[in-house]
Amino acid sequence: MIIFAVMLVVSSFTVSASTAVRKGPKIYYLDVGASVSVGVQPTPQKPKGQRTNEGYANRLVALAAAKGVQLSLTQIGCPGESTLTLINGRNPCYRSVDTQLSDAVAYLRSHHLRDVLITIDMGFNNIVKCLANARVNSGCVTSQMHQLQRQLPMILSRLTRAEGPNVTLVGIDHYNPYLADALNGNRGVAFAASSTLVMTQLNNVLTKNYKAFNIPVSRVALAFATYNHTPVTTGNHGVVPTNVAKVCALTWMCAAKPYGPNIHPNDVGYKVIANAIMKVLPVSI
Repeated sequence: MIIFAVMLVVSSFTVSASTAVRKGPKIYYLDVGASVSVGVQPTPQKPKGQRTNEGYANRLVALAAAKGVQLSLTQIGCPGESTLTLINGRNPCYRSVDTQLSDAVAYLRSHHLRDVLITIDMGFNNIVKCLANARVNSGCVTSQMHQLQRQLPMILSRLTRAEGPNVTLVGIDHYNPYLADALNGNRGVAFAASSTLVMTQLNNVLTKNYKAFNIPVSRVALAFATYNHTPVTTGNHGVVPTNVAKVCALTWMCAAKPYGPNIHPNDVGYKVIANAIMKVLPVSI
């Protein structure tokens, strides 16, 4: 069983110094997750958001292609997916007996001897309901973190049991879209700060569980400068902390209606996530 970080070069795909994944013309890329995993953004047709081909997975494919590596992308993510619905289904994407998890397991079994990369983008929808109406519901956060702590190892266990010898998994942590609330007066500043504590707790739970399975974590929170409070001058909002400026620049949270506020990344934000994934790879493509 091989679960480490992915190393892509033009002619080989190597997982560690001691174990080489066999060479091949194509690497199969399975993208597992929720709305961000399928590039959801507000569009003129659907201001609340719809799937696009500008997500981080699409960007990762382009980055690989620029170096001569073909990633054959399959996206099975579902907007609104949590670890609970990933396991049990019962959501708009999986209404029958299958679930995103069962589809991922089936994919791994059907690609058993192939070179496979999997990115896993889960956890945010476990806690988003605890951050409604610009306030943190502490009891909800505690309950949902316990649920995540129970369910994520179950998910990772099923994936790793199903994988073939040439599979690499990469976990993704989360930026905090609610930093944009700091632009909304004292109450917004307080909520931005408290929501960051929740997102930090979430990312700590994710990292702990990914590390338990030897899965590297893409540090999206750091890529979005989540903890950088250095003041910067912006064209639209004057002098604000760097983390607030970043979330405004990389998501739709500060966009005018009807497109904002929207928690999803914009084109530039998805590029930043793709680059953050690349940073956990042992070598550049």
